[in-house]
Amino acid sequence: MAARIEGRVTRRNRGVDVFKYFKGSLIFTMLCLAIGAWLGWEITHDIAGTLGVLWIILVLGVLETSLSFDNAVVNATVLRDMDAKWRRRFLTWGIIIAVFGMRIVFPLVIVGIAAHLGPIDALKLAATDPVNYERIITGAHVGISGFGGAFLGMVGLTFFLDEDKHLNWIGLIERPLGALSQISGLAIGLVLLALYGISRLIAPADAMTFIAAGIFGLVAYIAVQAIGSVLESDDDAEGSDGATAATAAVAKAGLAAFLYLEVLDASFSFDGVIGAFALSNNLFIIALGLGIGAMFVRSMTVMLVDRGTLTEYRFLEHGAFYAIVALAAIMLLSVRFEIPETVTGLIGAAFIGLAFLASVRSNRAEACDVVTATGDHIHR
Repeated sequence: MAARIEGRVTRRNRGVDVFKYFKGSLIFTMLCLAIGAWLGWEITHDIAGTLGVLWIILVLGVLETSLSFDNAVVNATVLRDMDAKWRRRFLTWGIIIAVFGMRIVFPLVIVGIAAHLGPIDALKLAATDPVNYERIITGAHVGISGFGGAFLGMVGLTFFLDEDKHLNWIGLIERPLGALSQISGLAIGLVLLALYGISRLIAPADAMTFIAAGIFGLVAYIAVQAIGSVLESDDDAEGSDGATAATAAVAKAGLAAFLYLEVLDASFSFDGVIGAFALSNNLFIIALGLGIGAMFVRSMTVMLVDRGTLTEYRFLEHGAFYAIVALAAIMLLSVRFEIPETVTGLIGAAFIGLAFLASVRSNRAEACDVVTATGDHIHR
């Protein structure tokens, strides 16, 4: 009886512990739904219409969250090396950038460039002519896919082409890639070959846009890495052991990681912004729904870091980077083939799920074996 009560208390405490990570996300969701209710009433002047808007916002939020677990895992691999202050900034500043920057400003910038409109005119177009706004955004799919696919391709390939990577999940694939890590610029070469090969499958005008956007994606990745290297070299040059120097080093490392995370999140969100038009062509409804998802993904990221999930389940990181490579390939191929966003999400979920199961099996195998000083394995 006592054991049963203790088990209930333990489960309740775990629930409270998990809730604290998502408390901010739930409050943010309620705020977005309140704004959505006001927006729905202003658009439809009808209770049924308002409820329809709220339903779309909720569906977008759930889809963004459920299809972005690989994003959370990859974010956690970066966030675990950041101090508590920068983790909080990832949740506060980062969500402002994710919602306002990527879900509102970014689409308006695309519309402004494509239609040669100023910021105010682009905003008016989104508010008054959502059909034309959707047409312009979806018309920019080639450039968006080229940029996002190239950037994510570099992120994924760099993980596997790492000579310091010793833990392998699928050794048949990862060991040969690790051996090729000595070849300088191999990841860039592979991405460029992919851009060129896929560009041969589409119209010449689109091909030029696709390749140019892909090159900018490569440059963005190199720039983010360069910023991190410059900040680290500055720390080494200062060479002081004082508290001030240590604080400055942490701040610089946090800034570099924060910039990397924001560009990474932007690349992940490109296809989500485009795919959301299947449910609504209203800029603000899409921003509210995807914003809810972005907030939950951030909360999930912090929870993974704080609870040491990546350490406990050692192959989760591998699964996430396999999912990134798959997402990059799908984004690049989507300029020629129509691939539903659900398929992309399911592939990512499959990699994460398989990596989790492999981690559990590995942990159980270790728990069942005691390694003696002579290296013999004794089954317990």
